[in-house]
Amino acid sequence: MYKIGFDNDKYLSMQSSRIKERISEFGGKLYLEFGGKLFDDYHASRVLPGFLPDSKLQMLLQLKDEAEIVLVISAADIEKNKIRGDLGITYDVDVFRLINAFESKGLFVGSVCLTKYTATPKVVAFEEKLGEAGIKAYHHYLIDGYPNNISKIVSDEGYGKNDYIETSRRLVIITAPGPGSGKMATCLSQLYHENKRGIKAGYAKFETFPIWNLPLNHAVNIAYEAATADLNDVNMIDPWHLEAYGKTTVNYNRDVEIFPVLKATFDKIYGECPYKSPTDMGVNMAGNCIFDDEAVTSASKDEIIRRYFTAKINKKRGAKNDDEIYKLELLLNNAGITSEDRKCVALAENLASKTNAPAAAIELADGRLITGKTSKIMGCASALLLNSLKTLAGIDDITLIDPEVIRPIESLKTEHLGAKNPQLHINEILIALSISAVTDNNAKLALEQLGNLKNSEMHCSVMLSSVDEKVIKQFGIRLSCNDR
Repeated sequence: MYKIGFDNDKYLSMQSSRIKERISEFGGKLYLEFGGKLFDDYHASRVLPGFLPDSKLQMLLQLKDEAEIVLVISAADIEKNKIRGDLGITYDVDVFRLINAFESKGLFVGSVCLTKYTATPKVVAFEEKLGEAGIKAYHHYLIDGYPNNISKIVSDEGYGKNDYIETSRRLVIITAPGPGSGKMATCLSQLYHENKRGIKAGYAKFETFPIWNLPLNHAVNIAYEAATADLNDVNMIDPWHLEAYGKTTVNYNRDVEIFPVLKATFDKIYGECPYKSPTDMGVNMAGNCIFDDEAVTSASKDEIIRRYFTAKINKKRGAKNDDEIYKLELLLNNAGITSEDRKCVALAENLASKTNAPAAAIELADGRLITGKTSKIMGCASALLLNSLKTLAGIDDITLIDPEVIRPIESLKTEHLGAKNPQLHINEILIALSISAVTDNNAKLALEQLGNLKNSEMHCSVMLSSVDEKVIKQFGIRLSCNDR
């Protein structure tokens, strides 16, 4: 059952206030590294029910008159066509999507920084597109000995070789399409160049996960490890914070490992580091806005299970991710759960075993459980969708779609479009239902329930077609599939 456990309004207020405080602490200019997704943060909305996917964007809009955005993308990611998994688009395409999204909201995008820069044909083509869009591009380079050779990094042979990114506002948001783009290095490079120009600027990090003031093994933090299992990120107690303050906080390995570099960089630039720990660098207030721990724990456990099935699907499709799957199995164990602790998984897999055919199950937002099995005219996912709509409309025991409506669609698929399987996909079933709704009131009632599918949990015992997956996700249903 879907339960809200996060106060989004409180979050917007607390978070914007905290960032303003940090700007003033540094005398008026702050480079703020935004970890995770600034726009469309679906992971956060799944594990913190009540958190809206654009919450961070809405928070930033409260600061838009004093903020500008610099988007960071690694040239290496452009070259290898790295894909943003949740949207299925490459990082370079996502940069333009983000630019358009930010500017449509009235936010100022100042420039794009290409890190690990090399002028390959793909990278040059990307820069040309930026130029055509009127976006300034800057280059940052690989530094020999990074991140350990501080004397070289913080010198004219290190950060000094990078382009100085010209900015005009006191809050500079450094964000990227995804992790590993070089956001922190971009911030530190800017601090070096600002100092050379006699401008004192600060750095802070806005990273939603792991949530520093939740326990290390809280399900929300384990879910973050599951989300980054392919990067092998590890949550850990911040040893610097524990030593400095005697308090236990949670951070992740990359920030803990890079902190000596950041501290040494600050020491070399300004003579003293303002932070005693990686936790000090952060401004995240999300942990203070959870009001129902049971709700976020349940949602996070579901997320870990979904991530596990996604990794198995990716392996089936050719990914070499045995280590990722192994780590996810460990995380399931750490969270004290199995895949069948997600109710729809157990229901679908049991039905598939009994019928010896693909099966699907859904837990509606109100907690009701429904199944769908394979038939001659439709797959299990399509059957499940119809069964769910009938249940929501209170019309369980009727046939919604006249076979006379379905027959010509089957004929079109098999006789004219070359399909070997006459079973209808979800989009085709919805077309048939829409046609039936013209003359049948029950079909109309069922169709009106589509919006009530949001925040449901669904599992299928087999891999679904990309068409079915896309439609299911468009309805706000959280889907997992087995790798069969």
